[in-house]
Amino acid sequence: MSTPALVRPPQPLAAHAAGGHPALTPMAFVQAVVQAYADRGMSADAALRKAQIAPRCVADPAARITAMQMEALSDAAMRELDDEALGWFSRRLPWGSYGMLARASISSATLGLALARWCRHHGLLADDIALRLQTQGDTAELAITEQRPLGAMREFCLVSVLRNIHGLASWMIDARLPLLEAGFPFAAPAHADVYPVLFPVAAPAGVRFGAARASLRFDARCLALPLARDEAALQQMLQRALPLTVRPYRRERRLLQRVRRLLIADAQSLHTAATLAGELHLSARSLHRQLKDEGTSLQALKDGVRRERALALLHRTSQPIKRVALACGFASEKSFMRAFRQWTGETPAQYRRRSSALPG
Repeated sequence: MSTPALVRPPQPLAAHAAGGHPALTPMAFVQAVVQAYADRGMSADAALRKAQIAPRCVADPAARITAMQMEALSDAAMRELDDEALGWFSRRLPWGSYGMLARASISSATLGLALARWCRHHGLLADDIALRLQTQGDTAELAITEQRPLGAMREFCLVSVLRNIHGLASWMIDARLPLLEAGFPFAAPAHADVYPVLFPVAAPAGVRFGAARASLRFDARCLALPLARDEAALQQMLQRALPLTVRPYRRERRLLQRVRRLLIADAQSLHTAATLAGELHLSARSLHRQLKDEGTSLQALKDGVRRERALALLHRTSQPIKRVALACGFASEKSFMRAFRQWTGETPAQYRRRSSALPG
């Protein structure tokens, strides 16, 4: 289910290819795929054609391709080589291997248990590396120990495995798992500029080279998050799993729609950012930030839902204004009347009289 390519950054680092997709994936990763073919005595020409990568460009270390091209190349190579690891390990991982790991993790109650299972079961497939999940204080770390020399595949392997597990973790909780730091046990490569795009971290210096081991560090509280997916969702995801590691994780449902559904489902509650964030398994700060990214705010959503409910109750029922206020989540009739006037320019009573006079 995997291989790395680049995610789309807020500001492109290189020229865009046709179709508006940024050409950011370093040619070093393409060269690694070609090397996997050569090690098997096979030609990568067909896979390169499917990905629309000119063979002459493969030798150019400064060349870049798009995430879409890397996805196409990886898919073709995994199938032709029957190796989802694309030559990283001493033995092949046949098609479906990473799907099997995902199935072994999807029944977990929390993200922490799912990641622990993934790490343990990965060792049953390949013993060239060992994955380990550990916590220290308020920080969790996913680390890779190299059991054998990975040779020319080292960078491609370590980046791919970390991108795999980060993409899957984000999918399982239906939110991109925020990273504090990403470390790599080699010197900064010529294409080091893409690493903060591959591994978006909170701090500007969050990507470290020359580290003791390849690892991802994140807030340990994330380990307690419940999984938002089930076996049925997994079956659907596995039909096209490569984008989990090729592109940035994006929620399948816009957050504003999820918040709005919660507000509508329990309109009488005095919803706060803290209570809503808890139901969505986010921090209140993240809730506000993500809604802002989607062009709205929690207050705007609350006002919209309350306004719709108030208009409907005033038009369709004869409930007293005080009961309408409570049904819309206001603590008092006075605060409801003040908000209603801001929404419509009328008092609730004026709106009710006018709407009752309208035909139909």
